[in-house]
Amino acid sequence: MCDAPGFLQFLTAVAEMARGAHAPSILPAWERELLFARDPPRITCAHHEYEDVIDHSDGSYASNNQSNMVQRSFYFGAKEMRVLRQQIPPQLISTCSTFDLITACLWKCRTLALKINPKQAVRVSCIVNARGKHNNVHLPLGYYGNAFAFPAAVSKAEPLCKNPLGYALELVKKAKATMNEEYLRSVADLLVLRGRPQYSSTGSNFLVSDITRAGFGDVNFGWGQPVFAGPAKAMDLISFYIQHKNNIEDGILVPMWLPFSAMERFQQELERITLDPKEDICNNLRSTRIMSMM
Repeated sequence: MCDAPGFLQFLTAVAEMARGAHAPSILPAWERELLFARDPPRITCAHHEYEDVIDHSDGSYASNNQSNMVQRSFYFGAKEMRVLRQQIPPQLISTCSTFDLITACLWKCRTLALKINPKQAVRVSCIVNARGKHNNVHLPLGYYGNAFAFPAAVSKAEPLCKNPLGYALELVKKAKATMNEEYLRSVADLLVLRGRPQYSSTGSNFLVSDITRAGFGDVNFGWGQPVFAGPAKAMDLISFYIQHKNNIEDGILVPMWLPFSAMERFQQELERITLDPKEDICNNLRSTRIMSMM
């Protein structure tokens, strides 16, 4: 029905009227025909997110097995981002965003945690909104319909797990760069030609959405700004990046949804990849002292 900017527009309208306004400051615009499929429809881009998946997993990740799944949230602050940036090639540091780096990190750690068959193709899809200034999609003020796509980065599990973080990072950047008006219209045409195919719900697929700049934290119903603004949890294969302030700093909170055993491994992998080398040396020295005392 709507995407994040559209939902924010609705919440803002309700908040304005709750504070006494007689009408929203931005009136809603329907105009869904602006993003209809072309006539005749034609697929002009590669859409890995809709490719059929041959699942070689053991079935431990199953969205219908709710009793096996657990939720946890993970925080990325200045320290975590600094450690991650130390692991990527110099030529990528100036061109990668925080979103790119977190996505590459999560994709790699999640694939390791799920112990996916090394030959299995794994994908991470990045929700990219067409309203961005780089995507050349012109929509009227007040348009609240879906105006996004989720281009996918694809790799076999083995190289993703064995290569340095820069490998995953380059794939994520390349997938995001495919998003423009032509890509969005090609998606609309694909949905018509293929009868609205579903995004595969196997564990080898992962979808992420950055809502840190969506503006939900600015909505005021008359009680001031919210303490927390964003999804309460991950949704099946989807994780959201949520602006969050702990006791010290502003950072990003990411909820994850995984089988229990995989969640334990995911947490271990994430701690390992975001461990400051100085902390690691201190831990080793501490362990050595304990051993020598014994």
